[in-house]
Amino acid sequence: MSAEALGRALSRLLEDSHTAAFEQLPGLEAAARGLGAGGARLFVADLQEDVLREITGVGVDAGRGGQEARIEGTLPGRAYQTLQITTAPMGGACWAPVLDGAERLGVLRVDPVPGTTALPDMDVVRALASMAGLLLISKRSNSDAHARLTRTRRMSVPAETQWALMPPRTFANDRLTVSAVMEPAYQVAGDAFDYAIAGDVAHFAVFDAMGHDTAAGLTASLAMATCRSHRRSGGPLAATSHAIEENLVQQFGHSRYATGILAALDLTTGQLSWVNRGHLLPVVIRGRRWVTTLHCAPAGPMGARFGLRTNVCVDQLEPGDRLLLFTDGITEARDTNGELFGVERFTDFIIRHHADGLPVAETLRRLIHAVLDHHDGRRRRHRPVLPMAREAAERGMSKALSRSPAHLIL
Repeated sequence: MSAEALGRALSRLLEDSHTAAFEQLPGLEAAARGLGAGGARLFVADLQEDVLREITGVGVDAGRGGQEARIEGTLPGRAYQTLQITTAPMGGACWAPVLDGAERLGVLRVDPVPGTTALPDMDVVRALASMAGLLLISKRSNSDAHARLTRTRRMSVPAETQWALMPPRTFANDRLTVSAVMEPAYQVAGDAFDYAIAGDVAHFAVFDAMGHDTAAGLTASLAMATCRSHRRSGGPLAATSHAIEENLVQQFGHSRYATGILAALDLTTGQLSWVNRGHLLPVVIRGRRWVTTLHCAPAGPMGARFGLRTNVCVDQLEPGDRLLLFTDGITEARDTNGELFGVERFTDFIIRHHADGLPVAETLRRLIHAVLDHHDGRRRRHRPVLPMAREAAERGMSKALSRSPAHLIL
């Protein structure tokens, strides 16, 4: 198919989608047939990235009667993990990753024409997958059917509130990669991450509110909303943390507080400015093997009003650095013998999987599984991780950042 014909076909599909609902996305099948395929079927990943579920558009869940594939050990799962098109042997279907920028949404199955083994040109497959990503993003925000399809259990009210405020879990451009994960995904309360890009500056923050109840979720949500408001008004880091403290005290008195790190990275110079409000110290991985801990005198948790000085600390990052921000759930996850997962095991895992050349988000997905395996498979009291790649488990939050491109794991 010529590039001109492909462009016309995709343009028609985009125009037809303007008034379509999420449940109508299986209409991609007709578009695929017009592009030389036997059909196309769209699958989305569940919230914890364990399975891929087909969107059928049938029934209240829009997935009733659809197929499901595990992410581990399957062809569609391999496409999702590696961000590469995979093809079944003997003239079977191919699977293409479906993305929103760098965020993994699911996979698109493209079938050969019935009675043949002929698949469309891979450029057509990639174009269809890209269009599927655009359509999925435009339709999912107002769709309960999408939410039900991507959940494997009921979500708590605090988690429902916090997920609605979170930015996409993965972002990338030519200078920076950011990725984050949060566990337990359905019970998270008290942890939050945020990031934004403004010109040559990347802003990011992690929060760990006291407790694991609804009030903890409200504390984290208020902290994040205040942070965004002051950041978007041009407020400096220290003043922003003070504003968060004042809002928390005004709302909760001194009964609630949150630790956190607020930071800004100059993407041109690599200069990292940050404040520590009683949070665990960040870790930098350099040269894929050298690990160091950044230090900044803490000002105390926001909301506690200890009256300590808020220091803005400055560190110089280098191209390829990974900056990890995390909460204690990662390092304090214990096995049945009481042995901690620990910082050393955590950083070693990131280093080893980075050497495998996997996408940062996939490294974080595997990190979560490693923490859960260490913790005897139990998903409890987990929190977000931003190690320039994604969220982590067991009340853990980590964040990593590097340049050329930079990697930020929250």
